[in-house]
Formats: sequence, C-alpha cells, structure tokens
Amino acid sequence: MSVPDPEEHSDQEKEEKNFAAGLAFAVMGTTAATCVAGGILLGLWFDGATGLSPLGILVGIVLGSVAAVVSVVQQIRRFL
Repeated sequence: MSVPDPEEHSDQEKEEKNFAAGLAFAVMGTTAATCVAGGILLGLWFDGATGLSPLGILVGIVLGSVAAVVSVVQQIRRFL
C-alpha cells in the first residue's frame, strides 16, 4: 500500500489555483472590454439618432469606463 506524496498533491492544487486565477483575470478583462465597447456603441447610436456628434460618444466612453471599473471591483472583492 503506497501513501500519496503530499508534495505532489500540493503542486496539483497550486496548478488548479493558478488556472482559476488566470480565468478570473480573463473574465475581468473581457468584462471591462465589453463595458467600454458597449458604452461606445451606445454613444455612437445616440450621436446618430440625435445629431449631437461628440457628446454621445464621450458620455458613452465615460459611462462604459465607470461600469467597467465597478464590475471589475465587484469581481475582485470575491477573491479578497
């Protein structure tokens, strides 16, 4: 009967944690990019619908960036 090596087990756990952390960072980046892109697209749509050309995209960029920061902060708080 062989006893599993605790060193091997901890290496596997470390790899799993590193993989999970990598996925979490990928989700954060994707979320941030989606929020900013959504704000830009809504700003472009607003500009086209109203004719207020620079206003919509500027507001869209700001609101998308704020949404991205809020979303990433919420995701980070899960790990703290």
